[in-house]
Amino acid sequence: MSASASLSAGSDASGPGSPAGDQGNALPQLDSLISHLVAAKRSLSSINHVWRANEIVTSARSALEESVVISARTGFLRRGLNNQLRLLYSVRSEVEEVSLRGRSEFASVLKSLDTADARLRKTLDSLRDTIVHASFRPEGEEPRSLHDFVDERGVEELRAALKSSIDRTNEAQAELDTSNSAFDDELQSIKQALGNYREATKLASSSSSSSSASNSSLPSLSSMPPMLQSLEMHAQEMANLLESLVQHFDLCVTAVKHTEGGGAAARSITGDMPAAVTVSGRGVPNIEQGIHDNLNAPLDPLSESDYQEMVNVLIKDAAEAEDVVMEIQDRIGDMESILENILSQRDVLLSIYNATIGVFRHLSSLATARLPGYIAQAHSFTRVWGEEHDRINGGLADLSDLNTLYDGFLEAYDGLILEVARRRHVRQRVEKVLRETKHKLDQLYEEDVNARETFRVEQGDYLPSDIWPGIGREPMRIEFRRISGGILKGAPPEQPDAQDQPAAEPNEPQSGPSETTEEGEIIPHLPKSLVEEALHRLKARNRQAM
Repeated sequence: MSASASLSAGSDASGPGSPAGDQGNALPQLDSLISHLVAAKRSLSSINHVWRANEIVTSARSALEESVVISARTGFLRRGLNNQLRLLYSVRSEVEEVSLRGRSEFASVLKSLDTADARLRKTLDSLRDTIVHASFRPEGEEPRSLHDFVDERGVEELRAALKSSIDRTNEAQAELDTSNSAFDDELQSIKQALGNYREATKLASSSSSSSSASNSSLPSLSSMPPMLQSLEMHAQEMANLLESLVQHFDLCVTAVKHTEGGGAAARSITGDMPAAVTVSGRGVPNIEQGIHDNLNAPLDPLSESDYQEMVNVLIKDAAEAEDVVMEIQDRIGDMESILENILSQRDVLLSIYNATIGVFRHLSSLATARLPGYIAQAHSFTRVWGEEHDRINGGLADLSDLNTLYDGFLEAYDGLILEVARRRHVRQRVEKVLRETKHKLDQLYEEDVNARETFRVEQGDYLPSDIWPGIGREPMRIEFRRISGGILKGAPPEQPDAQDQPAAEPNEPQSGPSETTEEGEIIPHLPKSLVEEALHRLKARNRQAM
């Protein structure tokens, strides 16, 4: 039988009757009963544990209600938070993609620009290194390179325009990088807040009894209602145990009062009941009122056998009262542990809620105040890069055209050398024909003169002088005259300038006194090595073009 049941049985054994026995037997029994009464009085201090049990149940019920509300709010916020986080990281990925794509395209364009500019510089250097042969220029002129015939202002203006586009793009890229860096700082701050959130969730997961709980899930509330029910059961059982202690105390008071000389002792012992005993509440009997009623109640007569039976029950219950007190203490200890567990789960939920609120507020502030600026900066970079990309591509085409033009100038100069060599060769062939023709004409002239002289000597004396006026004339002479060629069809008209007239060729035949003053075409005399070098360069270009 439990201590509670035993004490309850002892309490039911009391009944009406009158005390029996002499003075000698009553005194020792009175001392024993008084000691039991004092012990019963001390056991009533367990009312503090019972009242604490009521407080624990109330606190646990309030914590459960608060946990339900917090869990519902946290779940609602988490769903919105997950959507906002996905959207935020999607925006960051898009902004980063804009930056990476622009940076890649810009780097590719810069590489093409560097290549085109290097080709142009190489071509210009070749123009500087190529000295125009002196035979092409007026006598006494300082040596000039092909670069001296090029107006490089267009190149410098083009480079300045390209540099402006590059600087503007770099500035836009730097602004976007600064914006993205600030965006990353915002994300890092959010990650720190999420770290607090995950830490709180991890703590909840480690303290949760559910094996399926994960670091990203809210702790389950399923364990809290059973714990509250356990607390209510403990509180009710403690109230029942306290009720048995009260009944034992009442039995002790009754036994002492029915013992000779015990009434005054009972009033003396119960007169200073502890203040805590005067408290009553849910599940807690009003002990003060019960004791007061018992002390002031008139004594009912008891028979000796009833009195002895009451004393026997009292002694038996007294042996179990200490166990009842210990059971109450054990139960209040269990209740404190259960309450601590409930409050711990409530605090974990509250920490998760606070962490969620922190992340949500940070996201809300970012979305309303700063995120539009980060997105606008990405759009601004896209617009600037689109404009400058077109300008740079146009400049790249202009650089290529200039390089083609100057490279064509180099090739044309080599072609000019070969053309001069070709014309020189044609002139030599013409001169050869002229020399051979002149030699034959001179032979014919001498033969004709000799024949005429022979005829005059042999027949002249017989012919009258007026028979033919030309009978005494020498044969006609043929002269060759060099006449400058006209302008080729489609060629621009010449701009005559005395300073730009080439020097006369040293071996060019000069006109005699009888020749016309008009000079023929003057063709520069070029060294054979110069012609061979030009031919070699042209062949090399043709091989590269194939």
